[in-house]
Parts: sequence; structure tokens; C-alpha cells
Amino acid sequence: MPRVRKCTFCGREIPPGTGMMYVRTDGTIYYFCSRKCRVSMLQFKRNPLKWKWTEKYRLAKKAKTS
Repeated sequence: MPRVRKCTFCGREIPPGTGMMYVRTDGTIYYFCSRKCRVSMLQFKRNPLKWKWTEKYRLAKKAKTS
């Protein structure tokens, strides 16, 4: 049975058969739901907690207000 994985950058679920798996030379595995997430993390080195469209931002903001 295929697994439903979470995007490393934004935190959204990735349906089986979609997305991308990226393996660094040190063995770290990243899963991305879209090119937008992959480029944001790997090329631009953005922090997902600073972008409103990410699930991680929403969860951090919710935890902060509670």
C-alpha cells in the first residue's frame, strides 16, 4: 500500500504518485508536493514559518495565540 507523505516545506499531504523525493549527499530525505516548495527550500533557503501559505506557519501561529 502506498504511503501518504507530508511535504517537508509546507506540511501538506502528498498523494501517492505525485510530488518529488530529494536525497541529499548526507542521506537526508526531503519530500516536496510542488516545485514551489522545492525551490523555496533548496534554492532560496526560505524558512516555512515565515510564509503564510504553508501549513507550518498556520500551526505556529495557532500555537502562539493559544
